[in-house]
Amino acid sequence: MRILFTGGSSFTGMWFVEALAAAGHQVVATMTRDGPGAYEGVRAERVARASEAAAETVYDCPLGSDRFLDVLRASSSWDLLSHHAADVTNYRSPDFDALSALGNNARRAREILADLAERGGQMLLTGSVFEGGEGAGSDDLPHFSRYGLSKALSAEVWQFEAAQQHVGASKFVIPNPFGPYEEPRFTAYLMRCWFKDEVAGVKTPEYVRDNIHVSLLAGAYAQFAQIVSESEDALHISPSGYVESQGRFAERLAAAMRARLGLACGLDLAVQTEFEEPRVRIGTEPVAGLVPGWSESDAWDEFAAYYARMNEAVSK
Repeated sequence: MRILFTGGSSFTGMWFVEALAAAGHQVVATMTRDGPGAYEGVRAERVARASEAAAETVYDCPLGSDRFLDVLRASSSWDLLSHHAADVTNYRSPDFDALSALGNNARRAREILADLAERGGQMLLTGSVFEGGEGAGSDDLPHFSRYGLSKALSAEVWQFEAAQQHVGASKFVIPNPFGPYEEPRFTAYLMRCWFKDEVAGVKTPEYVRDNIHVSLLAGAYAQFAQIVSESEDALHISPSGYVESQGRFAERLAAAMRARLGLACGLDLAVQTEFEEPRVRIGTEPVAGLVPGWSESDAWDEFAAYYARMNEAVSK
């Protein structure tokens, strides 16, 4: 397939580009900044890897810009527009501007889809299990945050405009991915503590979440992309990995790292009494065993090796 991909500098985006390329597809990755030197830290590493895997990388090309439309129109045919990018500026803040993010996430959607329709392409949106109504769980599946709201609104705009142009707009909903080149969130915090021989505290061990190896998620994405390109319908999938409490997942991670790195991996699970977020939010379709060639043991090995390299780099 010939695929136009947005959001390749993100954690999951890099993995998706690599998985699509490994499946034999020609990926043109658009980046918002003006060159590889404009990225720093782990994002720069992701950009380098995504660019190496992609058939072409186009910089200074944000969604909806004239340059983006030029790239789209430069080809007489596209099989898929994989729209993975999203406005995540201060996305954890209670002041996150959902409407501004919507504007950035769906800029010139009608124009883009009209051009895509002329070139015979389909659309694949990336959603989040933290959008209202996505996945399964408790509390009537509310939006987790204004960021979740912005993702849901963006999907609705794209799906509406796609229907007007008779383009299928399918959706791949991600839960909690973890793995090499991730953002410094829960698993990164645990690894940082353990390499310092510190006991890691888990403040919210009772929340039930859906953590998934990013390599497994990427393999499922590549498979789904192929299915989407061959269908005229708008399809939907909500992949699922380890469905368990955050305390149990921390224990799973600790056991895997003790075996591979010889670390103590101490844990202090708090007694959780406050539940500001829904207690349960998970994906709905287990994908382990459905991605050919994927090995859970190899994924843990890769995770351990990555953090061992990171720790060595920091120690020097």
